[in-house]
Amino acid sequence: MLSQPEHLVRHFRDVLVWPVQIRPGFAGENVARIDRLMTDGGRWALVDDEFTADPTEFQERHYKEFVAFLPYVQRFLYGESRSGTPNGQPSRAAPMAVYRRTDVAALSVTLRPGDAPIRLRVAHVDLYLFLDMDVALLNVEVVADDLPLATALELLYRFGRAYPTGWDENGQGVHNVHRSELLDREGRVLASSDSEKRERYLQFVCRNRAPCVGALWAWLLRPLVLDQEEEPGEWRFRLIEYYRMPMMAYLALDNPRALSREDFIRIGFVANLPSRDPLPLRDPAVIRFERLHCEDRFWTDSEDGPNSRFICTGNALVLVGEAGSDYFRDADHGFLARFRHQYFLVFLIAHFHRAALLSFSDGLASAVNDLDIRDSESVRRFKRSIRQSFETFLRFTHRYWFHEVSEQGLVQTLFQRTTQHLRNDELFADVKEQVREMSAYLDSDSQRRQSGTVLRLTVVTIFGLIATVVTGYFGMNLFSFPEVPESRKLLQFGVVTVVTLSLVLFAVARSKRLSDFLEAMSDERLDGHAKWSSLARVFRKPEH
Repeated sequence: MLSQPEHLVRHFRDVLVWPVQIRPGFAGENVARIDRLMTDGGRWALVDDEFTADPTEFQERHYKEFVAFLPYVQRFLYGESRSGTPNGQPSRAAPMAVYRRTDVAALSVTLRPGDAPIRLRVAHVDLYLFLDMDVALLNVEVVADDLPLATALELLYRFGRAYPTGWDENGQGVHNVHRSELLDREGRVLASSDSEKRERYLQFVCRNRAPCVGALWAWLLRPLVLDQEEEPGEWRFRLIEYYRMPMMAYLALDNPRALSREDFIRIGFVANLPSRDPLPLRDPAVIRFERLHCEDRFWTDSEDGPNSRFICTGNALVLVGEAGSDYFRDADHGFLARFRHQYFLVFLIAHFHRAALLSFSDGLASAVNDLDIRDSESVRRFKRSIRQSFETFLRFTHRYWFHEVSEQGLVQTLFQRTTQHLRNDELFADVKEQVREMSAYLDSDSQRRQSGTVLRLTVVTIFGLIATVVTGYFGMNLFSFPEVPESRKLLQFGVVTVVTLSLVLFAVARSKRLSDFLEAMSDERLDGHAKWSSLARVFRKPEH
C-alpha cells in the first residue's frame, strides 16, 4: 500500500497507446479509400499534426516538437510535406495518417461496485494508421484534477484493458474497472463497458479461439471490426499484443519528495502491480529499480528543485513532478507540453516498431500454416505472401527502423529505455532471421526447379541426338529422293516427325528415369545386368 499521508494528484493524465494489426491486405491500399472509410459517418476527422497550410497558425510548441527529432525521424513522422492537399486527402508522402474522433468528450469510470463514478475529460481519441504497414495504434488521453494518488494509481491499473482476464464470485470482471462509459458533450452515453457479460466472452473464445474485445473498445475502433466478429465490415483488425494496453501517465503532486521508494516502485509498475498486493522485494526489477527504470537527471531531491522523475518499464512511461512548478505544469513550453508531444512520439515510435515486428512474425506464421505442398495454388499463394512480406520488411528496415531518434539527451534516453524494455532489438533479429529463412527456402526451391528443368533438358538433348542422327539421312544423299514421288516424301516426313516427337515427349516424361539410367551407365562399379536393369525401369508403368 502507499505510504501515509495520502497524496493528492493536482493534475493527472493517462495516455493509452493500443497497437492492433489490420488484416493483411491493408498496406498499400488507396489513400482516398482509407479516408472515405474513416470519415464516413462524421465520427473521425483527419488530423494534420498542426502543420497547416497557413504558417501564421504554426506555433512555437509545434516547432519545438519538430526540431526535437533527427531528420529521418522527421520524415517518418511528418513526411516530406504534411500540409493539407487540395482535395483534403492525407499526403501520401507521409507514411502515417492520424484521425481523431469528434464525438467523445468525457469518460465516466466506476472502479469497483458501489464506488462513486469518476468523471475524466477526454483530451482526444486518435487513430494512427501506418500506410505502408498492417498496423494501427489507438491513442486515448484522459485528464483529471485533484485525485487522491491511490485513486489515480487504481485508475491507471484498471483502465486500459482490452478484455477481462476473469471474473469474481459475483460475476464481475477482475483487474479491470467495474464500469466505464464514454460521454458526448451533452453528457449522453455513447458506449459502455461490458466486462460483466461473462458468457459472451466465454462463448466467443470457445467459438473463435481468439479473445473478444470489450464493447467500449470495439466501439471506439469502428469502422475497424474485430476479424473474428460476425458483424459486417470491410476493414478488420486482429490483436497482436497483450490485453493490457501500453500507457503513459503524468502525475503532478504537491510534494513528490515525500514519496517513499516503495511508492515510486508502485507508481512505476502500476500497469502490472495491484495496489493491495505486497511488493515483490526479491524481484531483480525491484532490487535494481532506480538503475533499470528511473531517469533522474531532473530529480535533485532538494528544496530548490527541479524534482521531476521519469519511470520507464517499457509498457509504461510515468512522469512524476511538482505541481507547484510552473515549468512542470506549463502546457506550451514545459514538461507537460513535452510529455504530450515529444515524449509521446518517442513512446509511439517504440511501440510501433514492436507492433510492426509482431505483425511481420504473425504474417509469416500464417503463410506457413496455409502452405500445402500438394496444392499448387497453395504453393503459389505462399510464394506471393513471402515475397510481399520480404518487400515490406525491407521497406520497414530502411525507412522506419532506427536506434537514434534525437540528439536531445532525455528524448534519446527515453527512447532507448523503452526499446530496451520492450526488447525490440531481439525481436527484430528474430524476425529478420525468419524472413531470411523464408527467402532462403524460396531461393532453394527455385534452384531445385531450375536444376530439374536443366536435368530434363539435358536428358532430352542426349536422347534427341539419336533422332538427330537418324533423321540426318535426309541430307546425306544415300537415296535418290528427287526421284521419289511427292506423296511418299510427305509420308516419310510425317512418319519421321511423329516418331521424333514421340521420342522427345517420351524422353521428357521419363527424364528422371532416363537420368538414373545414364548415371548407372557411367558408374563403373555396376555390372552390365544392373546397368540394363535401370534401362528396363524406364519402360515400366509408374508405381502409385
